[in-house]
Amino acid sequence: MLGLVSAKTTPNATPQHVSFPQNDNCIHKNGYETPSPLLKRTPSPSFSKPKINPPNKTLQELRTHESSLDNPDLGPFLLKLAIDTVASGDNQNKALDYAARASISFEKSSGPSLDLAMSLQVEAAIYCSMGRLEDAIPVLERSIEALDHKNGSDHAVAKFSGFMQLGDTYSMLGRVDRSISSYESGLKIQTETLGDLDPSVTETCRYLAEAYVQAMQFDEAEKLCQRSLEIHRVHNAPASLEEAGDRRLMALIYEAKGDYESALEHLVLASMVMIAAGQENEVAAIDVSIGNIYASLCRFDEAIFSYQKALTVFKSIRGDDHCTIASVYIRLADVYCKTGKLRESKSYCENALRILSKPVPGIATEEIASGLTEISAIYQALNEHEEALKLLDMAMKLLKDTPGQHSMIAGIEAHMGVMFYKVGRYGEARSSFKNAVAKLRASGKTRSVFFGIVLNQMGLASAQLYRIDEAAQLFQEAREILEQECGSCHLDTIGVYSNLAATYDAMGRVEDATVILEYILKLREEKLGTANPEVADEKERLAMLLKEAGRARIRKGNSLVNLLDSSS
Repeated sequence: MLGLVSAKTTPNATPQHVSFPQNDNCIHKNGYETPSPLLKRTPSPSFSKPKINPPNKTLQELRTHESSLDNPDLGPFLLKLAIDTVASGDNQNKALDYAARASISFEKSSGPSLDLAMSLQVEAAIYCSMGRLEDAIPVLERSIEALDHKNGSDHAVAKFSGFMQLGDTYSMLGRVDRSISSYESGLKIQTETLGDLDPSVTETCRYLAEAYVQAMQFDEAEKLCQRSLEIHRVHNAPASLEEAGDRRLMALIYEAKGDYESALEHLVLASMVMIAAGQENEVAAIDVSIGNIYASLCRFDEAIFSYQKALTVFKSIRGDDHCTIASVYIRLADVYCKTGKLRESKSYCENALRILSKPVPGIATEEIASGLTEISAIYQALNEHEEALKLLDMAMKLLKDTPGQHSMIAGIEAHMGVMFYKVGRYGEARSSFKNAVAKLRASGKTRSVFFGIVLNQMGLASAQLYRIDEAAQLFQEAREILEQECGSCHLDTIGVYSNLAATYDAMGRVEDATVILEYILKLREEKLGTANPEVADEKERLAMLLKEAGRARIRKGNSLVNLLDSSS
């Protein structure tokens, strides 16, 4: 069967952020630190002002005409007030009121237009800065509808930025499928306007690839990252910093796909570029990634050496109590745990917890929660299950009110479900898995391998509670997903087949169970050979079911626990 997996969240979903078009007629800015890539332009780090020409009138004079919002002077003036209010850090509600009235004025005076789209995007950005993400979505959709990218480059830039801003907002809400769809629409407009090989396309490809990584759609992410690298070869000098950034992302994708040698190759190339550029901090970050690859390849001494190199640099740059130091401690703890040096492993865990319990100001909540989750997995490996559960509960509480963290919370709940299952607390396990499944469905991550695994784990918990019909439905859905994402011959898929056959037999559907077991036996023989112990086990199970189906003797009830595949 599918083994009891420690649920992970693919790369921790740092919320992506809001941005606007910026050209002679459009605003571009965001209030966050990682903006969407722009057509032909790197985003400004602060709220930029549009080049508008407000009328030479006072607000009081304009208000005398505000009863008729089709006054063409009112929209530009209100929009400027909104931007100035945001830039000065004054009351956000006042800025929102100015922007909303500016949008109404533009709509009444000129209808769908570039000015209206610009105003709506400012309004949406203010909503996002206030945490009102759901309110921002219809505003952004209106801004996109107000534009036709075939009406010139200004419209194309604004529409592109509208789609990227919409994708950012969906991402912060945890709705990754909608986020990806928006980014794809933005990329399509960008390539239609600038061409497939324009240098600015690389930034958008990288952005979309990162979204695909969050959705665990690694093949799509790899295609986009490869496309970005090909554009770099055309336009940039060899070994540019931009290319190094894409190689680090490509390494992450290969690591997720289990192609560790390819991941290591890209990381080494990226590290050489950063060393040549004197980027010590980036070199240390790459050393951590290289250590991760070595650990996955069971080259533990090399992993420890890479981690220690990074640790020395990070301490010299950031001090001893930064969360980056804690993250390296966690990796060292994991390696020492895998090599049986449990005292050293626990010591590094305690050092990491000391830092995470009193984080320096400015550290993101999700970064602390991620660290607690990783330490929990190590304590689980050390058979300290209660301590591991306590840490997961702390991580859940930290993320509870953080917007856009549904996927990360789902991963933690799935992890808790696995631990509850292992200690025999099946009711709590089922509840945790159920919560995780609901969040993953809401986030649109229903076609990922991880979702299939969580469904399978919930099915096992339901089976232990004798909720057999529910277990069968969960195994069926898990089978469909894993067949599509992994293929029918993948061992995870075969494990779900086996669990489904056991459940069918417990329901009295012996013929259906027999068909599945015959198929499993054929696959295992092809993959493992006829002498493998797992093949012998399947033959024994199949022979038992065939004997019952043929009514060679009176059918005896079988324990579902004995029938469920437990070979992993």
